[in-house]
Amino acid sequence: MVQEMRITLQNVGKIDPRSIDDYMQAGGYQALEKARTADPMELITEVERSGKLRGRGGAGFNTGLKWRGAAQAKAERKYVICNADEGEPGTYKDRIIMEGDPHIVIEGMLICACAVGAAEGYIYCRGEYQKANELLKNAIRQAEEKGLNGGVRLQVVSGAGSYVCGEETALIESLEGKRGEPRLKPPYPTVEGYQGKPTVVNNVETFAAIPSIVEKGAEWFQSIGAKKYPGTKIFTLSGDVVNRTWEEVPTDTTLRDIVYGIGGGVPGGRRLKAVQVGGSSCRFITGGMLDSAADFDSMARLGASLGSGSVLVVDDSHNIVDVLVPITDFFAHESCGKCVPCREGTMRMAGLIRDIAEGRGDEEKLAMIRMLSGYMQSSCFCPLGQSATTAVASAMEYFPEDFEGKLQRKEAAVHVED
Repeated sequence: MVQEMRITLQNVGKIDPRSIDDYMQAGGYQALEKARTADPMELITEVERSGKLRGRGGAGFNTGLKWRGAAQAKAERKYVICNADEGEPGTYKDRIIMEGDPHIVIEGMLICACAVGAAEGYIYCRGEYQKANELLKNAIRQAEEKGLNGGVRLQVVSGAGSYVCGEETALIESLEGKRGEPRLKPPYPTVEGYQGKPTVVNNVETFAAIPSIVEKGAEWFQSIGAKKYPGTKIFTLSGDVVNRTWEEVPTDTTLRDIVYGIGGGVPGGRRLKAVQVGGSSCRFITGGMLDSAADFDSMARLGASLGSGSVLVVDDSHNIVDVLVPITDFFAHESCGKCVPCREGTMRMAGLIRDIAEGRGDEEKLAMIRMLSGYMQSSCFCPLGQSATTAVASAMEYFPEDFEGKLQRKEAAVHVED
């Protein structure tokens, strides 16, 4: 039985997202008041003690460690940035938070600013999220009117829909008015980020978890979900599933409970074929792997990734090669072009997959896909290119019969023509 537990979504559907009074009546901004009376380093220690709250954007980096690095950096100006550039296909968790409870994001950012000594912050929100943009701006204005900002200046900046800007250094480049391309790391943003100053970049879902941790304490948060990845996670379901929906559950919830409990299973009497957890940059897994907990480390043990929490369900009516066509096309379109392996590799991979899907494949092209996949994973500059072939590699590993089926179909067509 799936047990829903709302922490980041605690107010969604219960308050008017346009009303700061509704948010405050629900207990909002009490955690910020508590944070401002605490020693900044003790506040960061509390975030660390919460079980090492790890970023909910996909990378899973230790939030407290990131804050501590920025806090200890010697600089006159520091920045806090909320990464709301939600570009992973099938993912809409951040939109749910921002449109349902924008103030919880603002409060989380202000707590972070208090902890690290930042006086300025930005929410980098993708331009397609017009409603979220408007609600966030309204929330900032309301917080300022009530004097809650404490001198911290927050702004909302609209992105232009570039997938690579979900990577924190590419986001910073874009925020500075440059072309959105990833930077070489180190130095990391906590040392040299926006305008060359120490900068904390966290995801929407990460910031939204902060007020509850500060208010209820580290031990409370650490007691929820998986020990090494405590708390909750929002999952968004799409594809061949009865309930295409979203849910926030403890991180020790199994993938089976998510697909069959929240999602209601596969419709139309079909059988489950594959599940892609985390987004298009992540691996496919099979039905036999669904009893794994949906936390960061458990997914890593499967060779997979929790990613952004999106769950794409594929039933047995699909050939997996056909599913790969839009995925590889997506990465070819979204490559920023900074490095040759990604710029050329994503285009070549998309062409090879389409050739096989449309009956123009052969064993030589399959071998080329394997070689190109390994080359890109080891030589691309940033995670976009490194993970652009992850889905392809896993599909070839788990569903070789689908690739062979496409080749046999080609051979059959040739014999008919003869």
